[in-house]
Amino acid sequence: MLGLSWIDWTVVSAYIAGITGMGLYANRAVTTTGDYFMGGRRFGIVKMVAQAFGTGTRTDQAVAVIGASAQVGLAGIWYQWLYLFATPFFWIIAPIYRRLRYLTIGDFFEQRYGASMGAAYAFVGLLFFAVNIGIVLKGTGVTIEAMTQGAISAPAAVLGMMVFFLAYGLLGGLEAVGLTHTVQGFFILLLSFLLIPFALHTVGGLEGVRAALPDGTNWFGLIAETEVTGFFVIMAVLNGLVGVTVQPHHMAINGAGKDELSCRSGWTLGTFIKRFATLGWAFSGIFIAAVLPELATVDAGQREHAFGLAVRQLLPVGFAGLMLAAMIAAVVAACNAFMVNGSALFTRNFYERYLRPEADEAHYLRVARAAALAIVLAGVTVALFLPSVVAGLLWIWKLMAFLGIAFWMAVVWRRSNRYGAWTALVVTAALAVGTEALGWSFPAQVALYLPIGFASLVIASLLTPPEPADALDAFYELLHTPVGHEERLRAAGIPIIHEGDGAALDSAQEAVFASASATAASSVNEADDAPDAPTATDDAIPDDSPAASAEWTTVGEPAIDRESQKDLEADGYGLLVVDLLRLPKTFSFRRYALDLKGFGASWAAVAGYLTLALALAWLVG
Repeated sequence: MLGLSWIDWTVVSAYIAGITGMGLYANRAVTTTGDYFMGGRRFGIVKMVAQAFGTGTRTDQAVAVIGASAQVGLAGIWYQWLYLFATPFFWIIAPIYRRLRYLTIGDFFEQRYGASMGAAYAFVGLLFFAVNIGIVLKGTGVTIEAMTQGAISAPAAVLGMMVFFLAYGLLGGLEAVGLTHTVQGFFILLLSFLLIPFALHTVGGLEGVRAALPDGTNWFGLIAETEVTGFFVIMAVLNGLVGVTVQPHHMAINGAGKDELSCRSGWTLGTFIKRFATLGWAFSGIFIAAVLPELATVDAGQREHAFGLAVRQLLPVGFAGLMLAAMIAAVVAACNAFMVNGSALFTRNFYERYLRPEADEAHYLRVARAAALAIVLAGVTVALFLPSVVAGLLWIWKLMAFLGIAFWMAVVWRRSNRYGAWTALVVTAALAVGTEALGWSFPAQVALYLPIGFASLVIASLLTPPEPADALDAFYELLHTPVGHEERLRAAGIPIIHEGDGAALDSAQEAVFASASATAASSVNEADDAPDAPTATDDAIPDDSPAASAEWTTVGEPAIDRESQKDLEADGYGLLVVDLLRLPKTFSFRRYALDLKGFGASWAAVAGYLTLALALAWLVG
């Protein structure tokens, strides 16, 4: 039966039927584009963790890490652990997305740098989604082909998976994605570790692994002598930290939460769970190399069949179907999110902006679903022609870094402008394409284009006019207004693109900062009684800015009471990244308490993961 037993196909069919029922149920909650793109900002911590883990953990990643680890050993883990050192930053970056109240990162670039930059990002973001969908389908397709010994070809597998997740995602949007991610997480973890006990049994335990592994490779070192070298790891980590901020699905991952604590916890904890799963992939690759030593000499494209070959050879009847269901779960989890977020980019930053700015919600929802279909078809095209998963990953990493420079500088430096952002984008892209043509390695390219990209943005921004003051004021006021205090923004006439249904502060966070809540309530009452209250100096403008001595102005009247807003941030709502250039004057532990506690705990988790990896390597090797 297409290379698998009827029991295996029964397991797969049961999974598909169950997950389709969940999609039909989720469709009832989708009535607006805000529901479709952001789930109405209703997600709590559990659903946010599941969404971050499910969207960020995909079959293609397992395929790439397992294939690499089957050739270079434990060092193959860095094809996903490159973001390990970026994960602590997720805790302090997540509130930025949520406070901006945008629907897409295209909104971020448009509001901060103007319409042309928003359109440029939307184009890059759509390319990101198409390529990523292609990578996911490519990795899963070659695995299914290997599992079924060619009875189901990779192109046929790609088309079959496309039909399933497309129909599912078009029904319920992000609400459907969020609902099923909790279930998908179980299957994805299963995918990560199921092969290990069967591989160990086949080769006779750890002693058998040591005896069967080919000579000439440092199988249990975190740094390899070739491919994944120390230089590669350092450059990949730096590039990942810059580029991860603008991966377009991260606006939904961090914006769908009902409060800031849900967003912080979701992105950080969900990603740390993925780091654990990645350990399973790396050791699976090593154990597969002991079972199939011939993989040590195949090329990068052929080694990506390692996962499917191992499933075919190692798993008994029924378990192969369970693994196939797990792979489909990972495809559904990731590709649904990608197509929904991609349709948001197209609808918000192209269609609504340039074609039909005055249409109703029902019209935009239809356009969003049509855009999702087009993005998936583009992704399928990529999947059919992509030479290997790793080749696709490297280009995605670079593409995001080109725009990540402008994101970081937009938040931390008020003087950053559209001319600097465009300059950095063009310069880094040109350097990457030029050095690629010259045969430079990936880490060598990063070492060149990252510092030059930041420098070019600074220089171009200083030599050109700044962004309009009212646009900057509105942007930074959003960043300085915690979720749950939208009345301040409305009072000042600052537009909120999508407030959602979950604007109230999380109860735990509200309890920690009770005095801040009292301050906020008091300031609202004062604003109601005295609409013409005088403005205060902008707390978001660096002291060396030309606007530092000017009075705060906003879009509309009355202005926000900036003095009470300062008190609110001083009571624990300050954001380290937003205030980065002003920390010598603003820093106190109380002001940044939530940032600092979570950031410190996250670095402890990073140390724990490194220790665990080394301990397991010592135990196995």
